Amino acid sequence: MSDRYCVFGHPVGHSRSPRIHALFAEQCGQAMAYEAIEAPREDFAGAWQAFVAAGGLGANVTVPFKEEAYRMADVLSQRARRAGAVNTLVHGRDGRTYADTTDGVGLVRDLEAHGVTLDDARILVLGAGGAVRGVLDPLLAARPQSLHIANRTAEKAMGLAADFHPQKRGQQQAGVTGSGYDTLEGSYDVVINGTSASLGGDLPPLPDTLLTDTGVAYDMMYAADPTVFLQWAGKRGARMIDGLGMLIEQAAESFFLWRHVRPDTAAVREVLRREL
Repeated sequence: MSDRYCVFGHPVGHSRSPRIHALFAEQCGQAMAYEAIEAPREDFAGAWQAFVAAGGLGANVTVPFKEEAYRMADVLSQRARRAGAVNTLVHGRDGRTYADTTDGVGLVRDLEAHGVTLDDARILVLGAGGAVRGVLDPLLAARPQSLHIANRTAEKAMGLAADFHPQKRGQQQAGVTGSGYDTLEGSYDVVINGTSASLGGDLPPLPDTLLTDTGVAYDMMYAADPTVFLQWAGKRGARMIDGLGMLIEQAAESFFLWRHVRPDTAAVREVLRREL
């Protein structure tokens, strides 16, 4: 009998997680089944409890339940506490719910897989929502020269930057700053789009000088064709990377937390890219 795992979301029918984890399980010889479950917006905790009662051992959590899963968990990892949201749940043998977030690890590993150096880099992150909050800690751990957050609402970007200021956390890391899009200046080695707006054809008002001559543009979203953000960056000579690899890498970290086996993500990348 296969061990049961799932991804919770609303909606969730579009999720590629079942396909990814099926490939991981086949590759690693793991007897596990993974499904997509659309939980009711008003009762995520009930959906998780019902899944566990039916034998479920772990789950991924996607929008709009990441913050609710954070509040529901019995035990939070250090990176989950810093992110304020979780995307991975584990039903422990002691009956408690353990929670972690693997999004930031997935982003950094994908950048590394593409040969992008974050050490001493100037990084700009667009957006100040939950997706961005979840990746800031791993980005800072990579020891960039600086990290700036830009958002339509400057106060939100500045508040998020203050939450991750190294002095507040007692860490020797790069300074974090925030601003609105309208006051952006200078150029950056890596620009990461953490908003979903570009999938809908929306692009923030960005200056043409935003990227250095060897700059990297990374969109945490992905699609069959380059997003509007990546199209904008490509026209300005930037190297373009979409978020498909991040999805696979964060899934691999979840898989490791559940099964204690680390899959070969390169092989899965090839399959998913062909299918996309």
